[in-house]
Amino acid sequence: MTRLALAAALAALLAWPAAAALNVGDKAPDFTAPAYLAGKPMTFSLADARRKGPVVVYFFPAAHTKGCNLEAHLFSEAIDQFKAAGATVIGVTAGNVSQLAAFSQETEYCGGRFPVAADPQAAIAKTYDLKVMSLPVIEGQLTQRTSYVVSPTGQVLAAYSNSDPTDHISQTLAAVKAWRAKK
Repeated sequence: MTRLALAAALAALLAWPAAAALNVGDKAPDFTAPAYLAGKPMTFSLADARRKGPVVVYFFPAAHTKGCNLEAHLFSEAIDQFKAAGATVIGVTAGNVSQLAAFSQETEYCGGRFPVAADPQAAIAKTYDLKVMSLPVIEGQLTQRTSYVVSPTGQVLAAYSNSDPTDHISQTLAAVKAWRAKK
């Protein structure tokens, strides 16, 4: 990828409005998707995960890109806090899906600590009404960076959309802890 192409891709991502498509209180669409955990293929079901407690569903543009690498690393570092609050974390992407097995196990990214799901053609993202774009420098499509906390009943407890990956972890963890405190 050339620097110019990468700069254009990043500029396009930053130009997206920072508003989540689903709002707090909306019903989150259930999905089942191929995923990887520590490099091993699996199937992730939101409905099954919700039976265990709240689920953080975070959509990220593409594996092995600067912001997404950072976001995955930050979720990996915080995963024990999410688990302590009874939450499951799943990353979902339509970009660079052929790289997800490696991305899921590499220590500097997911580190095998939570699964990442492939969303070919951004089908899942579209059910969440997320903005989708195609860029020739990325395999697949890019979705806006948006994180949701979904309750065991399927209700959106929190929605956070921001191209900056650094606050997604604190926003979703706070929502999970607030939900837990009410139980």
